[in-house]
Amino acid sequence: MAIESLRDLYLEELKDTYNAEQQILKALPKMEDAASHDELQRAFREHRQQTEEHVRRIERIFGSLDEKPRGRRCRGMEGIIDEGEEMLKDAKDGDTRDAALIAAAQRVEHYEIAAYGTLRSYARQLGRNQDADLLQQTLDEEGQTDQRLTQIAESRVNPDAASGQAR
Repeated sequence: MAIESLRDLYLEELKDTYNAEQQILKALPKMEDAASHDELQRAFREHRQQTEEHVRRIERIFGSLDEKPRGRRCRGMEGIIDEGEEMLKDAKDGDTRDAALIAAAQRVEHYEIAAYGTLRSYARQLGRNQDADLLQQTLDEEGQTDQRLTQIAESRVNPDAASGQAR
């Protein structure tokens, strides 16, 4: 599709983000299974539920645009997820693997924060205030997830992984 207007760009970015969320939904159960810390497993499980809501919000926006919800392959998210999977294969110790999982998950969150911030700005510029409100909700939740991951990493996972260095 030729991008000839901000609305076209908005729609393309929505498609990209929709596909990114679909990829995340597939990756989160694997991340939950790979995690050894209960708190991290719970965070991934809860984020999967939250991500399902993010998908529904994007679908609502597509509907308000009279567009079918469909994604355009998000190569950025694909690369981030592939990189995370490679790291997991290399991390043998459970604590170190959890630290790697958090690193990969935070890369995902930062990508999403950038995407949703951009989409929200486009929606506002286009006068699509209801869209902007939905996108802001998701943006806030992504930021909270990032903070939660940092808290889990700094309070438990990273110290546990570091103590394994001395063994």
